[in-house]
Amino acid sequence: MAQAKKGDRVKVHYTGRLEDGSVFDSSECGDNDCDCSSGPLEFTVGAGEVIPGFDQAVEGMFIDETRSVHIPVEEAYGERVEEMVAQVPRSELPAGMVPEVGQHLEVTQEDGNAFQVVITEVTDDQVTIDANHPLAGRDLNFDIRLVEIG
Repeated sequence: MAQAKKGDRVKVHYTGRLEDGSVFDSSECGDNDCDCSSGPLEFTVGAGEVIPGFDQAVEGMFIDETRSVHIPVEEAYGERVEEMVAQVPRSELPAGMVPEVGQHLEVTQEDGNAFQVVITEVTDDQVTIDANHPLAGRDLNFDIRLVEIG
């Protein structure tokens, strides 16, 4: 029976939980309040397409095998970096924009690279934006089921 190895294209179903047990994402949704994906997650094992701990968990799995893993911060999205939080004058926002807490924006750097930020605070004069991944600084738990190799 085939096992998932580096370089294999795989499909997995998963449910991701925080330390308190709350579901933050799932590829198979039932009666929970998670943000459900549409079908199994497809990626190449060892290619860096998913967080390192998830990648490592899938390597060596058999089709239809289920595995529960705890992924520490270092193997997930890393620690929160306070330097990735900035206050921006409202005058620098696009004309007519009404900023709201929780709103996502795409920011383009001087070198042309774009990245996502989320607005975390709005005052009369400025907006606080955070470029950290929403799960940065958190240990994660996943239930993973390997659906397909190939």
